Amino acid sequence: MSDLLAHLIRRQARLCPDAPALRHSRQQLSYGDLWSLIEATAGGLVAGALGPGERVAVYLPKRIETVAGLFAAAAAGGVFVPVNPLLKPRQVGYILRDCNVRVLITSIDRAKLLAEELEQCHDLRTLVLVDGAEAGPPSPRHVLTLSWEQLLAGAAPGCRPHRRIDQDMAAILYTSGSTGRPKGVVLSHRNLAAGAASVTQYLENQPTDRILAVLPFSFDYGLSQLTTAFQAGACAVLMDYLLPRDVPKAVAEHGITGLAAVPPLWTQLATLQWPAEAVRSLRYITNSGGAMPRAVTASLRRALPHTRVFLMYGLTEAFRSTYLPPELVDSHPDSMGQAIPNAEILVVREDGSLCAPGEPGELVHRGALVGLGYWNDPERTLERFRAAPGQPPELTNPEIAVWSGDQVRRDEAGLLYFVGRKDEMIKTSGYRVSPTEVEEIVYAGGQIAEAAALGVVHGELGQAIVVVAVPLEQAQATEDEIVRHCRRELPNFMVPQRVLFRDALPRNPNGKIDRRSLAEELKNLFVSEPP
Repeated sequence: MSDLLAHLIRRQARLCPDAPALRHSRQQLSYGDLWSLIEATAGGLVAGALGPGERVAVYLPKRIETVAGLFAAAAAGGVFVPVNPLLKPRQVGYILRDCNVRVLITSIDRAKLLAEELEQCHDLRTLVLVDGAEAGPPSPRHVLTLSWEQLLAGAAPGCRPHRRIDQDMAAILYTSGSTGRPKGVVLSHRNLAAGAASVTQYLENQPTDRILAVLPFSFDYGLSQLTTAFQAGACAVLMDYLLPRDVPKAVAEHGITGLAAVPPLWTQLATLQWPAEAVRSLRYITNSGGAMPRAVTASLRRALPHTRVFLMYGLTEAFRSTYLPPELVDSHPDSMGQAIPNAEILVVREDGSLCAPGEPGELVHRGALVGLGYWNDPERTLERFRAAPGQPPELTNPEIAVWSGDQVRRDEAGLLYFVGRKDEMIKTSGYRVSPTEVEEIVYAGGQIAEAAALGVVHGELGQAIVVVAVPLEQAQATEDEIVRHCRRELPNFMVPQRVLFRDALPRNPNGKIDRRSLAEELKNLFVSEPP
């Protein structure tokens, strides 16, 4: 069986060509129709002289052409680069130049915004506008502008895609770093296909599933909703929601059986009234991209009593790492769970030796999902992609694993627990404090919808713990009340020095809380205090 990414769809097109594969608004494509569209798009890319391994960027909101463009690039023998539609022109321009994009698929309005940046993208050869080239902006002199229809019509008979194997590059996913250069994580066909097979195994996905895709495809967790659906022969329903309340409505309208989201969105969804149709249809929900607060999990369990809850942990560098089986959510609500199928998760000390149960250490992921490194960044690649621990010294070409930088611990039963990222751990009064542990206590007080704990430079403490929080709508929370609650539940060195309230917390383009921008905003909070 082939492990090339686009063959997930080709296989379903042969097995069940009339089964629904993709839905967007009033459009629906069967697997047969979707594969025909991907073949035509891939043919147009090859006819346009896309070389093997060359990059095709897609800068669009969720729509049929977005999915076709991504999978067609891989089918043609190229590499797709999904660009988050929330990014601004300068950020998009950086990505296009960093990975030498040859083809950009976007819309007229977005191309107009990118006009100045595209002048500096000297490797770009073709601009494809999905809503017609005639009304598009003038292209740089070195760029050919085509409409989507012209791209499809350009596929020459007998024009074959470049030969690829499963170890070849399939995608580059850029992390959203708010400061510094974003990293382009390179994933192979094998990485993506193995990840899809693993996820569908533990989620028990079936062809009858309808999976709502609300997260951006530039986010590995968002892209996984497509690969999971296509692996199982299920239907992916595309959605760019405006308000959180639109999500339960879409679940009810489309009979959604699977929904993935990140903690900030789940926090909002947990406060909503779910339609009866949504409660009946939703078979499972998943969380990744951060720890799910206990109170949020409990609220969702009450709102969706028949829905299975999967708490997960993932790395863009390895797509997905752990999951907590739903039957353990009540008894171990803080756990990341266990390794997903076809992966091994190790907890190691700095010297690479295995940690004892209960001892914090770095999470190391080995297996078929480990990516190929960071694009054009050997220094950071060597930092994160290193020899797997515990291999025989006689092995001269060791297996490469992902060293995550995340601190975790494993209990006696083998379940994993997140402690914190090395670069997010708070060092206060000589102690190392996990932000997650402080946040859980803040949530447990019952007055806070969202919270972020971080360390801020302090003359006496080294770092002071500061919590930035969004109160629940009806709550009358005060700083003193939150601090008193923390004093009852935490040792003195873990009690926040300040609790600051906001109407909303900043987000990065993947929907996660942007801790870096908060840290930058608050870096001088205690400057006036005596050293």
